[in-house]
Amino acid sequence: MAGDSETHLQDSEEENGHTIRQPFLIGVSGGTASGKSSVCEKIMELLGQNKIDRHQRQVVILSQDSFYRELTPEQKAKALKGQFNFDHPDAFDNELIMKTLRDIIQGTTVHIPVYDFVSHSRKDEFVTVYPADVVLFEGILMFYSQEIRDLFQMKLFVDTDPDTRLSRRVLRDISERGRELEQVLNQYITFVKPAFEEFCLPTKKYADVIIPRGADNLVAINLIVHHIQDFLNGGFTKRQNGLQNGHGTPRQRRTSESSRPH
Repeated sequence: MAGDSETHLQDSEEENGHTIRQPFLIGVSGGTASGKSSVCEKIMELLGQNKIDRHQRQVVILSQDSFYRELTPEQKAKALKGQFNFDHPDAFDNELIMKTLRDIIQGTTVHIPVYDFVSHSRKDEFVTVYPADVVLFEGILMFYSQEIRDLFQMKLFVDTDPDTRLSRRVLRDISERGRELEQVLNQYITFVKPAFEEFCLPTKKYADVIIPRGADNLVAINLIVHHIQDFLNGGFTKRQNGLQNGHGTPRQRRTSESSRPH
């Protein structure tokens, strides 16, 4: 696959006599309501991972939405009025994202924050994610920070018609987040659309695979699924390293490890 990153994962290591491999990290970006989550869920479904006990899954999904920063009282007041820009890079806790990704690479169990979109604050709870073979990390600005972007061995961009994204956003924010139609539209025009054009869309060039129409594009998704299956089956050891953006041979994971998705 093509990409802009260099080798960041270490080669195989021995631990207690077992060869362990680092997880295959896949970044999934695209505009708001483009279908990023649906693409990730479709990949899970086609891999049969959604039917496996969550503690035994080899593939997990994480969302950038879990990593919104804690807001000050003033920022929260603006957010409740639809006047805070949640689509700006500064809205995300990139330091925590980096720490989480590095811990995942090291095979460490991580605790993911749970964000409440109604109150615009983090809940006093976490989702525990155990070591997995493949990690799908989706979000509107997953490729904006080069430091984060370079950790992904595969980068996907979900490319969906703007009108479709807007209609999905309106329905979602009204039904799931208790917003009023006027507030949703004002926020979209004031923050969401400009931020997409300034921060998200330019990162499309970093994608290894662009997926038009999102989860409806089964041809593209099946190609990605075959690539992941190849990794899970150890097939990458038989292929050129170029398929992994120059990353070293993936490490064989101990069978005693299990995973739990976000």
